[in-house]
Amino acid sequence: MRSFAKRQSLVLACMLTIGSAATHAGLEAQSRAPAANWNRRAAAAFLDARMSWWSSWPVARRDHDTACLSCHTAAPYALARPVLRDALGEVGMTVPEARLFGDVRKRVTLWTETEPSYPDQAFGLPKSSESRGTEAILNALVLASRDAREGRLATETRQAFENLWKLQFTRRAESGGWAWLNFDLAPWESEGAAYFGAALAAVAAGIAPEGYAASEDAEEPLGMLRAHLLESPGPRLPLDRVMLLWASAELPGLLNEDEKRSTIAAIQNMQNGDGGWSLTSMGPWEGRDGYAAPRGSDGYATALTTYALLRAGVRPDRDGLGRALEWLVGHQDPTSGRWPSSSLNREREPESERGLFMSDAATAFAVLALAQARAVQE
Repeated sequence: MRSFAKRQSLVLACMLTIGSAATHAGLEAQSRAPAANWNRRAAAAFLDARMSWWSSWPVARRDHDTACLSCHTAAPYALARPVLRDALGEVGMTVPEARLFGDVRKRVTLWTETEPSYPDQAFGLPKSSESRGTEAILNALVLASRDAREGRLATETRQAFENLWKLQFTRRAESGGWAWLNFDLAPWESEGAAYFGAALAAVAAGIAPEGYAASEDAEEPLGMLRAHLLESPGPRLPLDRVMLLWASAELPGLLNEDEKRSTIAAIQNMQNGDGGWSLTSMGPWEGRDGYAAPRGSDGYATALTTYALLRAGVRPDRDGLGRALEWLVGHQDPTSGRWPSSSLNREREPESERGLFMSDAATAFAVLALAQARAVQE
């Protein structure tokens, strides 16, 4: 009897242990759910299809058989698609990736031979210089992101940074920044969007491997860039704060701890009750011909902001980020795999090729944010 009772006691203890472990595992799985339960394959298919279309669209084609490195489709794709490649167990670049990186390499190495994306002769002054500044920043960002994954700074990436620094302003209020495209198209090609571009340049330099940001070649231009980002005249838009926070997470010496905390708090104070952020509240955007962009939480604003907060060290289960991640998971379109986002400038058919521009960026940054949250949780 004592032997039976002893065995019964041991069984009960094991059951309690297993139950406790299962409960703990269930809670852990539950805490990871917001960063786990989304359709990676559908997101990859959407981004690949959009990048393939963009590369072949006649409006996006450029000289030397290349395509425009756009803020809405191509550059976000270059940042996000490798993350999905890892998650899906793919080997090597996809065809759209290889084409994109091939275009960037070609335009960097043939920098003095390629034409500006929007030459003055066709679009008026100062579109050539704006095109060059914008492209130089995006080229450096795309190549640095690739090299950061590979752990080696490629020759063409060094050249991309050389091209970038040669175009950096060195005088007056614009010192440290660049000319940036302005077609009155918010949020990326509008008045004040040059700050967005400068922040991307900081991200590019910060993520470049082999200690590039601390190198002698980068010391002086990065000093001017830091000053530009911190001392730019005029009120800083909420979108600028998000970009500054992201840049500070990649490039040392931008924000001290107190400044980072206050920036995070200001961004979190703009979070909506449903967990998302609204793009319409991140700047003084005005649509054309009386158009008013939809208010409320938006795929691009929520994804970019969540990603910036995560990169800055905010935990996925703290300070509202859990709700933000739940918002992202809950708003992936189950059919297309994309995260919907609307134009700030004019009424567009949501399913049209141009109407999907904002969704391209929203989807790429949602992928980055959810993958970053998962990486932190693991």
